[in-house]
Parts: sequence; C-alpha cells; structure tokens
Amino acid sequence: MRNQIVKVAAVQAAPVAFDLEKSIERIAHFTAEAAQSGADLVVFPEGFLSAYPWRYAFDVTIGAREPRGRKWYAKYHDSAISLTSPEFDTVRAIAEKNEVFLSIGIIEKDEVGGTTLYCTAVLIGKDGVLLSSHRKLIASAGERLVWGQGAGDGLKVIDTELGKVGGLICWENYMPAARLALYQQGIEIYIAPNADDLPSWVASMQHIAKEGRCFVISANQFCRVSDFPSDYPPFTAESHDRQPDGSPWTSDAVLNHGGSCIVGPLGTFLAEPVWDKEGIVYADLGRDELIESRMDFDPVGSYARPDIFELKVNTKPARNVVFE
Repeated sequence: MRNQIVKVAAVQAAPVAFDLEKSIERIAHFTAEAAQSGADLVVFPEGFLSAYPWRYAFDVTIGAREPRGRKWYAKYHDSAISLTSPEFDTVRAIAEKNEVFLSIGIIEKDEVGGTTLYCTAVLIGKDGVLLSSHRKLIASAGERLVWGQGAGDGLKVIDTELGKVGGLICWENYMPAARLALYQQGIEIYIAPNADDLPSWVASMQHIAKEGRCFVISANQFCRVSDFPSDYPPFTAESHDRQPDGSPWTSDAVLNHGGSCIVGPLGTFLAEPVWDKEGIVYADLGRDELIESRMDFDPVGSYARPDIFELKVNTKPARNVVFE
C-alpha cells in the first residue's frame, strides 16, 4: 500500500567544499531537520558530496595542463566518495536513523579502479539500503574534463512505498530521450538535483512536470565563496577570475542563488522557487493528483503512439573489461 500523501523536502544549502567529513555532517543536520518536520523523502543538490567546483577547470587549457591543477584534482578526488566506502555507510545510516528516503548528488569514485570521477545521484531507502545510483550521462561544457560519462544502467525508476522514484541530473533534463526513458517506466516522483540558478531552469522544471505528468523536485545549492577553501584558486587575491561585474571575489559573494522548487503534475508550483538563502523547501504530494493530471494527457498511455515512435535504451553498464 503506497502512501496517499508524501511529504518531500528539497535542501537548498552548500556542502563544505573539498571536505567530505564535514559535508556528511551537513547531510546529517539537514536530514534530521527535515525528518523532524515530517518529510518522507529528503533531496540534496548536485555534487553535495563534496563539491561542485565552481569556476575552476583545474588549470586546463587546450594543449596544456598545469601542476597546480593536478594537485587540486587530487584534492577533489580525495573528497569524493565511493559507494562501497565507510563514508557511504555513514550516509546510509543517516537515512536509516531518520527513517527517510534520501536522494543525494555525489561526486563518485569508481570502486572498480581508476581515478575518473562521476557526477552521480543516489537514492537510499529509509532502511539504509542503496536503491539506485545514476551517473550523469554527459557532463556539460567544462564539466566534461572533470567527470566521466554515465551509462544506461542508471536510467532506472524505483518502485517504493512513496511511489515510483527516479530522475536526472542538471542539464541531462534537456535530453528528451532520457526523459522519455523515465516516463516509460511510469515515474511519479522525478528528482532533479542541479547547479542551474537561471529563471529558464525553473520553467524547464514546470515543463517536465507537465510533460511527464509527475511531481518534480528541483534541488539546487545556495553557496558563497566562503563555502570553499581559502586557497581555492579562482577566488584568491592573485586570481584573474572576477565577478560578473568585474570586481574581485569576496568571501560573501554568491556563486549560486538557488531557486529550489517543487512542481505538481500540471506544471504548477507546490513550493515556489526560493532564492538567495539557505533552507529547506517542503511540499505534500497527493497521489490522486497523478491520476487526475493524466486524464487528458498520458505520456506513456493515450499520447504514446508506439505504432509511430520507438525508443531503445541500452541498459548495460559501461565497463571496459568484462571477466567471464
């Protein structure tokens, strides 16, 4: 029997960048706060464990790499998390302790070897069991240097007591085929961790909710320069990087303004976007709204037209070597 009303929480906050232990402490803090407010599902933004590396491409230009950038990449790797690590066990225990489903954007180390990092979204059950992990299919712009590509094995919708839960990360949400792969699985609660604070992003969240006839939870960071180490290259005094107005970066300068919101299956806000402050955005999701919204538009029913359109999804993991 699924819950008829599900309370969800989108955490709009920043991690302690490049510090995995302290960032996990932030997850524990906000999860406990949301659970005390009655949340069944708590969603954290993209790259929360433990950094979205704002304004830094690790000193790479076309044809050249610098030693400082390699050192900072090593720091980034050290602050990432493996799904088989004791640190991830701690995260799973946070979900179990608070009896909530937990969705977190992480920077993932691949436990099978290599030092490529992945921008990943994980879903953990209220019993602390890892239900799914989805690696971003393709990183955007300069992110492509820093993160590897995900595979189709992460395009999953998980059937839970809250409903069918899945999602995509940031600009993956602009990939129609990826969205359709989730719609086809009957997604009901669509999670979109991201790092985009433009008004057009909010419009996209409304469109996806209305297109997929599902609930959409958009979780973004609110972060400042002070959330990064004092020697983080883009923001040091000698850096050539500047704020959009041309002035040097200051510790209180805002890097991401947030805009976290929750949208109903007709594209209307259940929780309006929140800007320029840390906090938790809450909404109650009513299952009846899903059925009501699909009366006149059902993306995998009356509007599917499988006699005309066909989508094939390769769900095999992307492994270079397979031992048989």
